[in-house]
Amino acid sequence: MGTRLFHMLRKEFIQTLRDREMRTLLFFAPIIQLLVFSYAMASDVSHISMGICDRDQSVQSRELVSQFLGSGKFHATSFPERDEEIAALLDGSDVQMVLQINHGFGGLISSGKTAELQLLLDGTDSNTATIAGAYAARVIQEYNRNILVGQLERKTGNASTRGSFSLDTRAWFNQNLEKLFYFVPGVIAILVTLISLLLTAMAVVREKEIGTIEQIMVTPIRPWEFILGKTLPFACLCMVEVAVVTVVALFWFEVPLLGSLWILFLGTALYLGTSLGIGLFISTISRTQQQAMMIQFFYFQPITMLSGFAFPISNMPLAMQYVTYLNPMRYYLVIVRSVFLKGSGFQVLWPQMLPLGLMGIAVFLLASRRFRKTLA
Repeated sequence: MGTRLFHMLRKEFIQTLRDREMRTLLFFAPIIQLLVFSYAMASDVSHISMGICDRDQSVQSRELVSQFLGSGKFHATSFPERDEEIAALLDGSDVQMVLQINHGFGGLISSGKTAELQLLLDGTDSNTATIAGAYAARVIQEYNRNILVGQLERKTGNASTRGSFSLDTRAWFNQNLEKLFYFVPGVIAILVTLISLLLTAMAVVREKEIGTIEQIMVTPIRPWEFILGKTLPFACLCMVEVAVVTVVALFWFEVPLLGSLWILFLGTALYLGTSLGIGLFISTISRTQQQAMMIQFFYFQPITMLSGFAFPISNMPLAMQYVTYLNPMRYYLVIVRSVFLKGSGFQVLWPQMLPLGLMGIAVFLLASRRFRKTLA
């Protein structure tokens, strides 16, 4: 048994690494993907382009505009005067928002009355619009507070005669709320999934297409030995890739690694047992490499969307939240992000590792049973 498995492993390593293009794909493409995906997905919403329609031109309106521009989140690119100009700016996506200040704004503020503003947001990108609206609300809230303090000073001559409070907030993990620190570990999980599926989904079906499956079938190798021989080389290569992209995350993106590397690699090994097993199962039910690629694509997209990578699982419909419990990437994302940002250990992460281990065993048995030493 040991000799058969050894020769199977040796064959897979040679077949995978002898091609220079394959070596490039395995070891350099993930680094490029990590850089591109991380910067593209983790871009902060800042320098929001805005149009300013100040029809009042009072001291108060200019103070409000100055407060917007001084916040560091907004920059004025247009100063429309008519409604048609505002509509043209938003229709053409020239600005992300328009602040409209009507006549009489300053007079109402001076007399202690409530003045109204209009903030028009480009809702095409709902996420950016929501964040821009929150930034604007914060600026307006600060402006209101300054007005109230000024009115109180004029009435009493001393703003400290009324009690006040301030709210001090602090993030428990990722203190500066760096989006890169959140997305980079998630991109690592995406790359591990993509590479492991790509390698294994072609494993068996490639043997069928080039005709070497007949040679394997006349050997005394057992189905589970065949599956293990197909899995272990790719698992080793994926572990090396995890090490490489982790180094890039630590030294290029400066993502803190607060937890143990051993816990990270243990979680990765358990996840690879599931991911590689699913890839091999796809390979056993496919007749051509194109068919295997299509099945892999239809599997990869849903598990990514339902993993919590980009959208919180708690925001999904209840039925879909239950479906995510069958998604191995859901558990692996929690492990990777917790090890990097929280420093969590096995005593905290074992509820995530246990389902991965059980899924890996189930998928491995299913792939072994599916493989038959027949041409059919």
